[in-house]
Amino acid sequence: MENILEIKDLSKKYDGFELKNINIKLPKGTIMGFIGENGAGKTTTIKLILNIIKKNEGEIKIFGLDNIKEEKRIKEDIGVVLDDSFLSEYLNPLDINKIMKNIYKNWDEELYFKYINEFKLPKDKISKEYSTGMKMKLKIAVALSHHPKLLILDEPTSGLDPIARNEILDIFQDFIQDEEHGIFVSSHI
Repeated sequence: MENILEIKDLSKKYDGFELKNINIKLPKGTIMGFIGENGAGKTTTIKLILNIIKKNEGEIKIFGLDNIKEEKRIKEDIGVVLDDSFLSEYLNPLDINKIMKNIYKNWDEELYFKYINEFKLPKDKISKEYSTGMKMKLKIAVALSHHPKLLILDEPTSGLDPIARNEILDIFQDFIQDEEHGIFVSSHI
């Protein structure tokens, strides 16, 4: 089975914190939980995978490609949900669609609005006015709407009620059914 994500001997050092020798293999068609207490380095690892922060040592390959040398190509096929969405809270779903269709070659407007409707998110309301759960659903809709091959999710079910959590988990299960996709999800739960 081919790996969609491989991490070898990944290390990152900060004053007072060190992430040391992380090794992960995520095969296609699987969901991998990256579990640890708050402050254990889960978000740091995700930011290293995405090349948001620079590693001290190690190797990261996504789709068999170096995550730094092939960053632009790789990111076209990754859906990401982080605690900080990097989108202004003064945008509504209509605004976000306009932005994303100019960023991603494979942006699927129809799919995006299918999720927006399915999640019952008001299209004309800015995300700042959304509940925590609604904001998470919006991030998930954005992450899924450009047909990624890999989802990287940092605490994606935090702030969701049990019904919404199950709805999202069903969507993730559907996502990996073709065995060409993968999900890397962190949680402290």
